[in-house]
Amino acid sequence: MRRVAVTGLGPVSSIGTGVAAFSAGLREGRSGISEITSFDASRFPYRNAGEVPDFDAAALLRRLDPAEWGRSSQLAAAAARLAATDGGFDADAPDPDRVGAVIGTTSGESVVMEQLTAQITDAGFATMDPALLAMLPAHRLAHAVSAELGLAGESVTMATACSASNYALGYAYDLIATGQAEVMFAGGADSVCRWAHAGFFRLGALTASACTPFDRDRSGILTGEGGAVLMLEELGRAQARGALIYAEVLGYGLNCDAKHPVAPDGPSIAECMRIAHRSADIKPSDVDYICAHGTGTPANDAMEAAAIAEVFGAVPPPVSSIKSMIGHTMGAASGFGAIATSLAIHQGFLPPTINWANADPAFPGLDPVPNVARPATVRVAQNNGFAFGGNNAITLFGAAA
Repeated sequence: MRRVAVTGLGPVSSIGTGVAAFSAGLREGRSGISEITSFDASRFPYRNAGEVPDFDAAALLRRLDPAEWGRSSQLAAAAARLAATDGGFDADAPDPDRVGAVIGTTSGESVVMEQLTAQITDAGFATMDPALLAMLPAHRLAHAVSAELGLAGESVTMATACSASNYALGYAYDLIATGQAEVMFAGGADSVCRWAHAGFFRLGALTASACTPFDRDRSGILTGEGGAVLMLEELGRAQARGALIYAEVLGYGLNCDAKHPVAPDGPSIAECMRIAHRSADIKPSDVDYICAHGTGTPANDAMEAAAIAEVFGAVPPPVSSIKSMIGHTMGAASGFGAIATSLAIHQGFLPPTINWANADPAFPGLDPVPNVARPATVRVAQNNGFAFGGNNAITLFGAAA
């Protein structure tokens, strides 16, 4: 098994686009939450989300015409272009057949779907725009990355909802570790849309203005969007070309309990952590930081905290949630977590959980890194991703030795 390095990061988020801006946003504990502008939310009681402000795909893309691609594909391709540039991919690209893209998503081209739905409801099926229909298939997200970067390897879109980026990272890791690929671009993308906002509201999972993970008075998520892509490559290749190595992918864990459509299951989450630790050949005591799934709902945070306590004991490592800053970016969520984790390892800090005010007595040993980023030496970090249907996925990252 070959070792796998993280050599490029591509965040397109509500707190910053590109490594420098995103890292600064994490360190500052910046909030990317604002009133929704991508659709008319005036009739919703809750109208905030983590939209990417002034996203200009044309300014970031080199090969794709944004007019031919939906917003989620644009976010994925833009994030991949940023990761490729950050990782020096264009300057030293291998055989394109040995480079691929794996992109996770929850809703695919949700904005395109809503536009087509509006055409149908307004004037019938015959009025659907063929150009929009061409943008609709979910596989377009990975295809956009491959087309933008000129890749000819595997091109896969994984729709495992809110853990999809970690599934994508695990898939990409396997391809490199087993010698089937040299470089992979992996992560996720999703767009803020009306139906997801409405769906989470009807589930009772949406909060009014601020997401407060692990706080006693937490009340729900805020929807978000973005593209989060990491450039992964075989470690020896990265070292030979003198690449900046943010971190090493140590391993990952997957399981699916399928016990309930939306409710998380604590024992299954704990077992997923153990699977990931075995994959990475580490012990719980080796982990210095956990980038939590941390949605801010009463149920998720309680189950995640209980699973952490089961695996790590009464005093776990610091646990923070960047969803407090960027909202729940759905299929991109654990991609952003992986980027934040890689930056924590490389730059030596812990991202905060902002909006935190009151300790939950049910989590007596949990340190949420409240409100302010913290300097720290992070040798090993765990990135949690959990999804509806019990689709659990956890990735482990370490400092490259």
